[in-house]
Amino acid sequence: MTSDADGGPLVGQAAVDDLIRLLDLEHLDELRFRGHSTSQLPMRVYGGQVAAQALAAAGRTVDPARHVHSLHGYFVRPGDPQEPIDYAVEVIRDGRSFSVRRSVAFQGGKPIFLMSASFQIEEQGLDHHAPGPSDVPGPDELPTMLDRLAKYPERVAIWSQIPRPLDVRYVGEPGWVRPGDRTPDPHQRVWMRIDGKLPADPLVHACALTYASDLTLLDSVLSYHGEVWGPGGVIGASLDHALWFHRPFRADEWFLYDSWSPSASGARGLATGRMLDASGRHIATAVQEGLLRKV
Repeated sequence: MTSDADGGPLVGQAAVDDLIRLLDLEHLDELRFRGHSTSQLPMRVYGGQVAAQALAAAGRTVDPARHVHSLHGYFVRPGDPQEPIDYAVEVIRDGRSFSVRRSVAFQGGKPIFLMSASFQIEEQGLDHHAPGPSDVPGPDELPTMLDRLAKYPERVAIWSQIPRPLDVRYVGEPGWVRPGDRTPDPHQRVWMRIDGKLPADPLVHACALTYASDLTLLDSVLSYHGEVWGPGGVIGASLDHALWFHRPFRADEWFLYDSWSPSASGARGLATGRMLDASGRHIATAVQEGLLRKV
């Protein structure tokens, strides 16, 4: 199910419920799972979905008392949203404190994404984190995505076709504005949350955060130069993705995705971002490299 009774895209809790169904993989055997995509996706499967499903598959083979603390993945082929995705999990190690899994996504017998993920029992130790930015308006002070899209009717047609399980509030200009409408900014800051209620399972929240983490991160490379996506700007694709989970969180509560790009060269850009909850706690860190080519 990917549209409402009127034929429009799923939004709010209905879209969140659809995302939960995407993460509830079909169990083929002990270490093999099958996932599906929403039929309303564009030409290729959204990378955050594949990463989230790969983590869901890996997590299903680990003791629930062990929570994911890091993942590292490579996008190797685009995924077809019309075809199912099979996930093969390999048990690398189960130690006293950590479990490591390798999760590979296949379509047509070929890998499209591969991931290593590590899980840890709950432990106590040193605790600190750098303070977050102090000059960022809260999400309620910022325009919604639909508010921003009102100036760009050509984008509304695309946005109105796909399910929207995320509430996204940009602090600055997003990367999908028209060429010339974006001022260079070394930081891209976006408030996000899953736009509905998720179940209490920490693995579901980790998968949901993984899903969200791929949406805007690479755009911080373009923000540095005041560039935009599409005609007159840049086309790109994610090459790899890494995510570290630092503290307990709920993905259905607001978090600030504070992203920047330390380097870009050779038609590739590196982006890093930290996620902070509404109280300023550093809950996760993401790093991604992407292919970026001028149109």
